[in-house]
Amino acid sequence: MTQFEFIFALYALLLGLSLVEVLSGLGRTLELRFARDAGDAGGKGFSIGWLTPLLAVFVILDLLSFWMFSWSVQPLVKVDARTLLGVVCFASAYYLAARLVFPTDPERFRNLDTHYFRVCRTVLGMLIALVFVQWAYLLSIEQVRDQIMTATSIVLTLVLLGLMGILMVVRNQRVHAIVLVALCVRYVVVYLQ
Repeated sequence: MTQFEFIFALYALLLGLSLVEVLSGLGRTLELRFARDAGDAGGKGFSIGWLTPLLAVFVILDLLSFWMFSWSVQPLVKVDARTLLGVVCFASAYYLAARLVFPTDPERFRNLDTHYFRVCRTVLGMLIALVFVQWAYLLSIEQVRDQIMTATSIVLTLVLLGLMGILMVVRNQRVHAIVLVALCVRYVVVYLQ
């Protein structure tokens, strides 16, 4: 087993659990929606809306970018206590962000947009912090510094941070939907290059 494989097993486990959290939340939410549509759940109507599912898609795409990032630094990873601690803190923060995307009890909400506006700043704040941690890590490695300091890399990161920043400040539902779609499209375009 290589040093990278040793570290990556822990990182992959935590990021995999993050992905499971988002998908489990979506599953619980869809299950409630189907029950309400069939009249089995009784009570009030329930609307999933667009914002929470769009945030879920964005978080999944963002998570995949960090997973790919870890592969790109594979030859530079050394096993030591600092690396293990860094991996646990980084991936745990991602897990917490993913955990907040969907509520534990979606039946407490008539519309998930209410939940979205309660958690979006926290989730996006954590993701923004992780981008800064990622860049700080990369800039600390001399072998990588020149590779990431390209106009394309910097512009794509600034677009990502700018769009997430808009979501942190603006509280308009339509703006959030448009910006979340733009964030998702940004990742799809980057992935397809």
